[in-house]
Amino acid sequence: MPVRLSQRDKDIIEFINKFRAVDRDSLAELFFSELKTPVNGCNSVMVRLFRLGLVERTQQYSPTVYLPADAKIKKNSQKILHFLSILDTYKQMCTYSKPKHVIVEDKPTGRKGGIEPDLFCIFKGAPFWCEIQRNVYSEAKMQAKINLYEEFFFSDEWKALHWQREGKAPVWPTVIILTPVRYNVSSNYIKVIQVADIHELMQKYGGNAKTQQPAPKPTSNNGGIRINLT
Repeated sequence: MPVRLSQRDKDIIEFINKFRAVDRDSLAELFFSELKTPVNGCNSVMVRLFRLGLVERTQQYSPTVYLPADAKIKKNSQKILHFLSILDTYKQMCTYSKPKHVIVEDKPTGRKGGIEPDLFCIFKGAPFWCEIQRNVYSEAKMQAKINLYEEFFFSDEWKALHWQREGKAPVWPTVIILTPVRYNVSSNYIKVIQVADIHELMQKYGGNAKTQQPAPKPTSNNGGIRINLT
């Protein structure tokens, strides 16, 4: 007998498949907030989906972390913490405006050795590539990342990416480095922003979340994207 899934079931499975690792509390917040007891409702649904074999889980973390049914990563892998950091960035964005066209571990060049941002999305009308740095790297390594972005910028391949708006001039995404450390990196061609988290980004460029004050609109050199987080 075929399993009947609600639309919420399907949305949860799709969300876990996209983000690769999602903790129970985040699922409760994102999918069960309308319930009187979101955590209890979430637990009931997730146990059912796990028993049906539609999601996997690891209880190496508290609360439980859910993974795709065909997850290739080990249940104690450090990659799980990496994916949870990406999820946290997404959730921070959602407190201001729900991002669109979300891609986790984007590979826009389609080639090994090209740029591999942790997250791509359209946030408050502007495209962003996010580099989420949980570990401290050398400035040389960080500059090498920026150099790869410049290489892709000059390739013009980005102009044909699927999220570009048809009939509109192509827009190059701003690169955000989310890090508690400030690196001495630079580019003469693309916009690079270093902030600790999305809240700092909004404080600097997007005004207060409640008042939604107009934000400044810096432009990259060479006529790149205009940042508008209002």
